[in-house]
Amino acid sequence: MYLKHLQLHHFKNHVESIFSFNDKVICFVGSNGAGKTNILDAIHYLSKTKSYFNHIDSQNIRFNNKYFNLKGVFHKGNTDIEIQCNVIEGDGKIIKNNQKKYKRFSEHIGKFPIVIISPTDTDLIIEGSDIRRKYIDSCISQYNSSYLQLLIKYNRSLKQRNTLFRQFNEQNYFDNTTLEIYNEQLINFGNAIHQERCNFVQELSPILIKYYSEISDNKEDISLRLESQLFDKNFHVLLEESLFKDRKSNYTQCGIHKDDIIFLMNDYPIKKIGSQGQQKSFLISLKLAQFEFMKNKIGIKPILLLDDIFDKLDNKRVEKLIQMVNKQLFGQVFITDTQKERIQNIFNSSNIKHSIFTIENGSVYL
Repeated sequence: MYLKHLQLHHFKNHVESIFSFNDKVICFVGSNGAGKTNILDAIHYLSKTKSYFNHIDSQNIRFNNKYFNLKGVFHKGNTDIEIQCNVIEGDGKIIKNNQKKYKRFSEHIGKFPIVIISPTDTDLIIEGSDIRRKYIDSCISQYNSSYLQLLIKYNRSLKQRNTLFRQFNEQNYFDNTTLEIYNEQLINFGNAIHQERCNFVQELSPILIKYYSEISDNKEDISLRLESQLFDKNFHVLLEESLFKDRKSNYTQCGIHKDDIIFLMNDYPIKKIGSQGQQKSFLISLKLAQFEFMKNKIGIKPILLLDDIFDKLDNKRVEKLIQMVNKQLFGQVFITDTQKERIQNIFNSSNIKHSIFTIENGSVYL
């Protein structure tokens, strides 16, 4: 699978940008704020129906305009498939596959898989558990459509259960029969989600260790650990024990919506002991591991988006990274960087066929 054509219209700082891609590696160079990352984000939209950086669709419309339109032609199997994303201010979002509009965006997830590596990935380490849960869920949903439906159903049941507690408190009554209906739903959906997350972490871990070893020369031991209340007790028991607190707070305080994934270095959280360089190497290794994991699961090479990742890596690690993504394992790669000369030196020395587009204020130059 690869992206043949891409068109951005009134998207962020792009008025109209049109690309055709022929090489395995495509580079966008330009100063900060020129619009390089916005091109990667457009590809992300076409793959996952939303921005990687700003989930409020209307805020991705170019200033003083009322809509944006994205169009991409993916070659998959022996077929060209046109994907369109249209956002009109005040009128929502439309995703089309060969001119056919999706009824539910979830139907599109996983059809054109991607992996993105970005400076904002540091949030996975420094921010709260909800960021890491979203990351796990996003990974699994790209190769397991039933998992995404489980998440939707679990979150709906969770919201309904919390609403029920508010009604109990407002009307000063308690109905255990109704509560048990939502408990049963949470347990069924939650246990299935928990098992998928366990499988994901278990299967991803050795691949992550392999990539980190290549990038860091085996200098540190790293690992992943899934933290979940469901490891300690049966979900039904957890709900029973938490009932008093839940009724008092109008909020379900136990379940898989409290899960976390811990990134470890030498058995300590990398958040606490890892240097900036170690953390960046870990995150790059994590995303490359995600790429290989997804490729193994779905039999398709995801598109790899590398956003401004060379800045904080020394030359040795940059060279290793380029050697890795040039292997047969990887497919199409899109890269952004501020220095054209650096990009040219990296790929000319590696004899890697590539294309370079220069971006200035949302305009494209070859």
